[in-house]
Amino acid sequence: MTRTSSRLPLVDMLKAVASQLIVLHHLAFYGPMSDTAYSLVPAGIDWLYDYARIAVQVFLVIAGFLAARGLAPDGLPRDRGLIDLLSSRYCRLALPLTVAVMLSILAAALARQLMVHESIPDAPALWQFISHALLLHGVTEQESLSAGVWYVAIDFQLFAAFACMLWLARHLPRWRSATFALVGGMAAASLFVFNRQAELDSWWIYFFGAYAMGIAAQWAGRSRQGGLWLALLLALGLAALVLDFRSRIALALCTALLLGWGMRRGWLERCPSFALTDWLSRISYSVFLIHFPVCLLTNAIVFKLAPDSAVINLAGMILAWQLSIAAGHQFHRHVESRLANFSLRQLLPGFLRQQTQRNS
Repeated sequence: MTRTSSRLPLVDMLKAVASQLIVLHHLAFYGPMSDTAYSLVPAGIDWLYDYARIAVQVFLVIAGFLAARGLAPDGLPRDRGLIDLLSSRYCRLALPLTVAVMLSILAAALARQLMVHESIPDAPALWQFISHALLLHGVTEQESLSAGVWYVAIDFQLFAAFACMLWLARHLPRWRSATFALVGGMAAASLFVFNRQAELDSWWIYFFGAYAMGIAAQWAGRSRQGGLWLALLLALGLAALVLDFRSRIALALCTALLLGWGMRRGWLERCPSFALTDWLSRISYSVFLIHFPVCLLTNAIVFKLAPDSAVINLAGMILAWQLSIAAGHQFHRHVESRLANFSLRQLLPGFLRQQTQRNS
């Protein structure tokens, strides 16, 4: 959920819409406001509860698309240090996440003073907090301290897996063919096998099919044989859906085809740019990180003041949505932007940093 170039307004639009759907899904899923407001808009809350969550597939595809754009836009891996690359990505994701988790812990402590509800996380143990900071909370089966933070860990896993595939391909004969074989083989394994096993949803291999569709869309957009790339992408996606229809894979396939075809036709750059969607796209990661504590506190306050009023609770949901966007803007400005250029070397003590630089 990192920032997208303003030269790709279509990508900005997709990120803006998907990020808002995720916030609205969590408003429908967590807290008592949606239960109380349900009688006023049952169809809307049901849709947000059941379907809005698959908007995360849009982010998976876009993440793969942008990763390929930065690391291997033509299928040829760029010569970049693997450790520095992973360090930079980790800091860009994990440092803002750690701040957001601390705010979620504080919000949960305040919310517990106002209401009792299953959506409020328990006070964390030390290892639980550390596992979030290390992006290990999913694989270590720790209870999440904020909504949706599983995605951040998966994003890092996917990026690391792709970067490692590119690093390995550079050490094999026929770099480009090796890259395509590694990515294509893992994508097929994910779509046909691993994505059908729900118990694997804490690991990158479960999601790599959607991520690889974004990678393929980038390569299709830049290749002279882009039409063939898109045909292969369509065939692979349809085969996976025929084997086992999954709406999340259908959405990922449609998103990837839109990006690939749009890139070939120039739609990504020529699509009208709107200040609102550009702004929402730019702050999407911050909104994603900070919306849960905002929504949690709004739920608690509304529950304390008017627990039985459907109208006030519906208004509270709308208010929480708008406050999440406002808080995301401030979080982006004061936290995410300021941490964007940190690396692990900067966080090490001086002596260790000097040793690391000498050995690199």
